[in-house]
Amino acid sequence: MLTSKQLLRPLVVTLSAIVMAVGTLVGFGVIGTSVEESSGGVFAADATLLTPDSPAFSIWSLIYLGLAGYVIWQWRAVDSPRAAKIAWPAAASMLLNSLWLAITQTGRLWLSVVVILTLALVLGVLLQRLGESPPGSRIEAIVVDGTFGVYLGWVSVASIANVTVALIGSGFNPEHPWSDVLAVVVLAVATLLGIVFAVRLGGRWAISAAMAWALAWIAAGRLAGPLYSTPTAVAAIAAIVAIIAANAVVYRNRSRVLVRSDENGSRLTK
Repeated sequence: MLTSKQLLRPLVVTLSAIVMAVGTLVGFGVIGTSVEESSGGVFAADATLLTPDSPAFSIWSLIYLGLAGYVIWQWRAVDSPRAAKIAWPAAASMLLNSLWLAITQTGRLWLSVVVILTLALVLGVLLQRLGESPPGSRIEAIVVDGTFGVYLGWVSVASIANVTVALIGSGFNPEHPWSDVLAVVVLAVATLLGIVFAVRLGGRWAISAAMAWALAWIAAGRLAGPLYSTPTAVAAIAAIVAIIAANAVVYRNRSRVLVRSDENGSRLTK
């Protein structure tokens, strides 16, 4: 017999997902103005050097699909300690995503920065909690760990773009070549962040892959125009290489540790 507390978690997650779905309609312009057209167009793909090109945003289809699967999993795993650990930050992430979409409609750019950075922090906590215990199945690994890994990876790069948008919206818009220099510096910070994620979160491929996806479309946008910047594109590509390499090293080392632990455990039981 399930307790009221056990039922509360999936119920809150479900309600948060419904709010997120309404926010998504706002983001696509079904309700209100689409993100790219909101706030005077500062979120458009060619508005800043660090905004990914338009095709990059198709990753949201994958994230939303994964979150829908997560809601179903949360109901099926109501008695799982792992599900209990992440229910509240998962719900918070959905509500924060909706809040960000609503704020973009108002043009309050720095408030949108606060919200998206909070969202990234919440997702980081969630992934940290997931790392405390292994997934119970391959499906759980994909639907839960994979979804929130992609979510965090994308939001991390989106946060950088959001800060840039806020700066430009506030009148800080340096001319060439300083704009290129600053873009390269910010991408170096993104690279460092990707390496930190790899080290602290155990080399999760979903995070690094989502970051690489976003960075690749930043590079593509700067090489295709209309906002050209070869230095920015090169820095974005270098960031991809560094983040993927760091993740590969951490993942390989973690796999070796797990193999040794299994071998030692097998010897002790013999």
